[in-house]
Amino acid sequence: MKSRKLVLQNVLIGAAAVLFGGAALVPGHQTQGPVMRAATAFVTGSATTTDSAKLASAPAVAMSSVDVETKNAVSTLESMVRPLSSPEALDDAFKAYFEYKSAHPDDVKKPYLYFVDYGLSSTTMRGYVFDMDSLKIVEGPFTVAHGRGSSVSHYGVPTRFSNGSGSAETSLGLYVTGDTYAFTGHSGGSAYHSIGLRLDGVSKGFNTNAFARGVVAHGAPYVTPTKAGRSEGCPAMEPSRAERLLPKLAHGSLVFLFAPNATWLAGDPWVNATTG
Repeated sequence: MKSRKLVLQNVLIGAAAVLFGGAALVPGHQTQGPVMRAATAFVTGSATTTDSAKLASAPAVAMSSVDVETKNAVSTLESMVRPLSSPEALDDAFKAYFEYKSAHPDDVKKPYLYFVDYGLSSTTMRGYVFDMDSLKIVEGPFTVAHGRGSSVSHYGVPTRFSNGSGSAETSLGLYVTGDTYAFTGHSGGSAYHSIGLRLDGVSKGFNTNAFARGVVAHGAPYVTPTKAGRSEGCPAMEPSRAERLLPKLAHGSLVFLFAPNATWLAGDPWVNATTG
């Protein structure tokens, strides 16, 4: 989360702009009032103790319910989630969770959020499952696979992401979980069987083809406790973990696949939502 001082300063700059603009439009209001003078002094760095007292008595800017929930979740969990590829990773994940829950409460039937930080390599434990009601870690960290089309090296950091069929790339964004089923995959020329969990991508333009592409959460023999091979775009995990964890996540949990990718961060509808 941004520092409290920076947030306050941004609020005051905005307030100062509004007050300056209003004063310019009203005849006879060229003289600044006490709050205006205090705000100006704070922004310019010349605030005194008296100025600070005047600012403290100014009306507070209300935070949305989603902002409050996001801030609380980050402050509770961030010290337990390390490493992260970006200091804003949890902010974005939790904001997307609460924004979607606020807009579609009937779709979120369980309090779980499966989070993967794809800004980290596949030899790094980068997956977590959070209980967003109790703000506790249910599972993690653990290794998670990314799509083979997303990285050049077998165990590298994924840098390419796509919503396109046949890309074998990971799709970033928010998903809603569906039902579990008997999954069959192929690795090293041989078939294997595991539990699968269907995913419905809800980040328009970034992962909405997931169901049609067959992108699901599942267990895979190429994912071990220390490293994860590459999938066809699925956030695959160790087979034993999948058998234990995926039934818990089925039918109405959320999944958030993150990376410090500028195009996705600027366009994801839930990271940038203002509905809360």
